[in-house]
Amino acid sequence: TTGMLVSALLVLLFCLRGHAGPSPHFLQQPDDLVALLGAEARLPCALGEYWGLVQWTKDGLALGGERDLPGWSRYWISGNAASGQHDLYIRPVELEDQASYECQATQAGLRSRPAQLHVLVPPEAPQVLGGPFVSLVAGVPANLTCRSRGDARPIPELLWFRDGIRLDGTTFHQTLLKEGTTRLVESILSLTPSSADDGATLVCRARSQALPSGKDTAITLSLQYPPVVTLSAEPQSVLEGEKVTFLCQATAQPPVTGYRWAKGGSPVLGARGPMLEVVADASFLIEPVSCEVSNAVGSANRSTALDVQFGPILQARPEPMSVDVGGDASFSCAWRGNPLPRVTWTRSGDAQVLGSGPTLRLPSVGPEDAGDYVCRAEPGLSGLGGGAAEARLTVNAPPIVTALHSAPAFLRGPARLQCLVFASPAPDAVVWSWDEGFLAAGSQGRFLVETFPAPEGRGGQGPALISVLHISGTQESDFSRGFNCSARNRLGEGGARVSLGRRASASFSKQKNLVRIPGSSDGSSSRGPEEEETGSGEDRGPIVHTDHSDLVLDEEGALETKDPTNGYYKVRGVSVSLSLGEGPGGGLFLPPPSPLGPPGTPTFYDFNPHRGMVPPCRLYRARAGYLTTPHPRAFTSYIKPTSVGPPDLTPRTPPFPYAAFPTPSHPRLQTHV
Repeated sequence: TTGMLVSALLVLLFCLRGHAGPSPHFLQQPDDLVALLGAEARLPCALGEYWGLVQWTKDGLALGGERDLPGWSRYWISGNAASGQHDLYIRPVELEDQASYECQATQAGLRSRPAQLHVLVPPEAPQVLGGPFVSLVAGVPANLTCRSRGDARPIPELLWFRDGIRLDGTTFHQTLLKEGTTRLVESILSLTPSSADDGATLVCRARSQALPSGKDTAITLSLQYPPVVTLSAEPQSVLEGEKVTFLCQATAQPPVTGYRWAKGGSPVLGARGPMLEVVADASFLIEPVSCEVSNAVGSANRSTALDVQFGPILQARPEPMSVDVGGDASFSCAWRGNPLPRVTWTRSGDAQVLGSGPTLRLPSVGPEDAGDYVCRAEPGLSGLGGGAAEARLTVNAPPIVTALHSAPAFLRGPARLQCLVFASPAPDAVVWSWDEGFLAAGSQGRFLVETFPAPEGRGGQGPALISVLHISGTQESDFSRGFNCSARNRLGEGGARVSLGRRASASFSKQKNLVRIPGSSDGSSSRGPEEEETGSGEDRGPIVHTDHSDLVLDEEGALETKDPTNGYYKVRGVSVSLSLGEGPGGGLFLPPPSPLGPPGTPTFYDFNPHRGMVPPCRLYRARAGYLTTPHPRAFTSYIKPTSVGPPDLTPRTPPFPYAAFPTPSHPRLQTHV
């Protein structure tokens, strides 16, 4: 029966509730809310079918049932209670308001879902260390530090901007200064400033959800930098010899303390200010002018080269060349000028242009190509500079031997034959040969040979030698036979035939001219009077006898005392003495004076191998001892020349090397680079 009673009561209660209408319920429940510190927060709550007591709890703590919530001065419940509106308001929101809130209908036993209130704290304006004016050194890496302190929620980010553009290259970190409260946030910007950054404004911005626009702190950069230099020249393009002014301008922080000028790396003495005046020359084209400006931070240097127009200047001369016949030859020379000079090549003494440019090439040269070649550059716009430089081409070929004019000789008198030898390379020897013998140097019986360099002829055709064959006491056979003058070098051999002309006989006077012999007591002859008769040279043998009679020419053929070379090569004569007595071996020679000029003049040949062939320096006379000095007129009226000059060439023989070769009928075609 008890069970039946309980069941009846439940049925009755259910019936009563169904007749009472809808039960209480939430029309609106609070949601999680984010509120700024100091702002107003509203948590909504609306109930339907409920007219009883409504209260709010904070983290489970009831705030009270009254609408004004006594004891909570910043909290209140608002809304139309008759319509079931019970909203919780908080103003101003503080950090302590961050909690979990519920709306409860206590009499209906209803509780809303929890709503979390998040309180946001905007960041404070950041601080830049060293601001608002930060001094940096241009070119030196630096770090700028931006800090944000406080209880900003959430933690702000720190950003760098310049002219509204965000800068990269930052590092970020945070430090908790006090447990659960104050935090320190830093952002470091790394940069290497330049002088262009002087006066620039940088902004550090602290930004978070609480303050999306962020808070800014600006700084101004004050740059210390070495001088920034500009160097100018007025005018920039000049003629050689004109005046030029250089102006050196600089910006610097701190200010400029000094100027230094240099040209081509060498200091310009006495130049200390920002201006330099010079007179331009060719060196300014390759030696720039530089200006160095200094201040307390450092120094900077700028340089500039002038466009100086100047005439040609020779930089490299052409070098002499020696080439074998058939080989190729080339000459090079270098001229410097602005504008670049025109270079031409000619032969010395000839205006025909063989080529242009720095190099002249001559393929397959022959003897006719030997000579001096001229590299020439014309003066520049200023009229200055220019000129020419020569170089000699020596063509190595077999010797060329030319017979020179020789004066006719008397029978039994002295004679001299000459030949001219051109040879490059120098010949091994110059040899005279005749029927019964040959001689290269020294003496042999009636013959003596001397060879010496000839004065240089025109055209620069190479070295030349003059070889002279002296004959004492000529014989009939000397006038009928030929004498050969020949020379040989590594390239071949050359020769020429030389003939001796005969002069008509001379008559002698009866007057004697005695020669004093050292050791004699007077100037009388040591021969008997029977030997002092007069007669023709043809009948009496040698013209000169013991008493040294004067030789007087007849009126028909006077023996001229002239240079047999006509003064062209100024060949030095050689004093020749005949035998004075019965000395064996016939005529002997005194050693000739050196034909090579004053002491110290280099010889063309080394005569050392032949010195043993030269006869003694004294003439021996039986009964009278040695005759150390011949009488000036001991032989004939011939007078020894006192200077060396060119020999007489055969008629129509040009006085320069290789003249014996046939001259081509057409000019040589030269090639050039």
